[in-house]
Amino acid sequence: MNVNIQTVHFDADAKLVEYVNRKLQKLNTFHDRIIKVEVFLKLDNVVHQIKDKIAEISVHVPRHQFFVKASSKSFEESFEEAFDSLINQIKRKKEKQAA
Repeated sequence: MNVNIQTVHFDADAKLVEYVNRKLQKLNTFHDRIIKVEVFLKLDNVVHQIKDKIAEISVHVPRHQFFVKASSKSFEESFEEAFDSLINQIKRKKEKQAA
């Protein structure tokens, strides 16, 4: 599984990158043929003082791609929300294939 983490409008600290990597390792339990995972961490509303933190996750598997996006006041919260949504998508896809 090839993991690519990109940050937009800021530099992520090692703790955040480690957190994201640790969570992504759990994806293998839901799908065993993941080719590539791309994570985009972005700051929104850079002009204003209140910045929303956006997490986007794109997962490539053979013949399919999953994409989720979530935003909140912290990257961990945004990533967690997107990650949960991603797992639901993968489970639904697998259920459809099994049926």
